[in-house]
Amino acid sequence: MSSSPEYATFHFHALHHADQPLLLPNAWDVASAAVLAGAGFPAVGTTSLGVAAAHGYPDGRALAEVRDATLALALRLNGRLECPYTVDIEGGFGGDAAQVANLAGELAEAGAAGLNLEDGLPGGAGLQDPARQAELISAAKERAPGLFLNARIDTHWLVDAPPPLSVTLSRAESYLAAGADGIFVPGVVADDDVAVLVAEVPAPVNILFTPGRHTLGRLAELGVRRISTGSLLFRTALQATLGAAEAIREGRELPDVTGTGGGVLGYEDVQRMLGE
Repeated sequence: MSSSPEYATFHFHALHHADQPLLLPNAWDVASAAVLAGAGFPAVGTTSLGVAAAHGYPDGRALAEVRDATLALALRLNGRLECPYTVDIEGGFGGDAAQVANLAGELAEAGAAGLNLEDGLPGGAGLQDPARQAELISAAKERAPGLFLNARIDTHWLVDAPPPLSVTLSRAESYLAAGADGIFVPGVVADDDVAVLVAEVPAPVNILFTPGRHTLGRLAELGVRRISTGSLLFRTALQATLGAAEAIREGRELPDVTGTGGGVLGYEDVQRMLGE
C-alpha cells in the first residue's frame, strides 16, 4: 500500500466497524492476493490450508516449514497490495507464548495489519486450554499491539457434536479479556446460533462463509462484522485447474471458471497484476 503501515492497521480495524460487514477473501500466494486486492476487496487474508498445501504440507500440524512459508508470504506481500492484509498463523505453529509473540512482531514488521490465531490443537487433538490460549493472545498483543488479533474458537470446527454455545462464549470472554480484537467461530451456520454470538460477544464476530447456507445479506442482517472465505477460494482454484486440464485432455470446451461467460485472465493481465 502507498499509505503507512500504521494507517493500514488503523484502516483494517475500522473495516470491522463499518456500515457493511468486511468480506475477507483468503489468498495463498502473492498472485492470488494481488488479484483479489486488484479487484477492489478492502482487505485480504491468507488461508493456512492454502499456504500449507501450496508448499506440499498438511494444514494444522504446527509445522516449522509452514510457519516459515507463512512468514515468507507476509514479507512478500509487504508493499504489494493496495489494501491491508491479515495472516492466518494456525495455533501459533506450536510455539509457546514467547514464540507466538515473536511471530506476531515479525508479522507486524512485515506489514501485516492483523493475524488469526486458533485454539484448535495440532492434528485435530482437541482444543487448547482457554487459560493457555489467553496467554498466547496476551503475549502476541503485547508484542504487536496494533495488529487486529482475530481469536478463532474451534468448538464448532470439524466436530460431529459441538458443545453448547455457552462454552464458546466463555472462551470468547477469556480471549477478549486477554486482548483479542475479534472472535471467529468457524463451523457455526444456523442463523439462531449466529445471532446469539453477535448478541453476546462485545466485539466484531467473524463467520466462515458456507456456500448454500449463508448469504452476505443475511449475515449482515444478523450483525456479523467479518465474513471469511477460508480455504474455499483455494479449493475452488484447484478444482478449476483440474476441470480445465481434463477438458483439454478430453477435447471438450474449457469450463467457464468466471461464471459470467467470460474467459480466464490473460498472460499480460497477470504480468501487470504483479507489476511487470
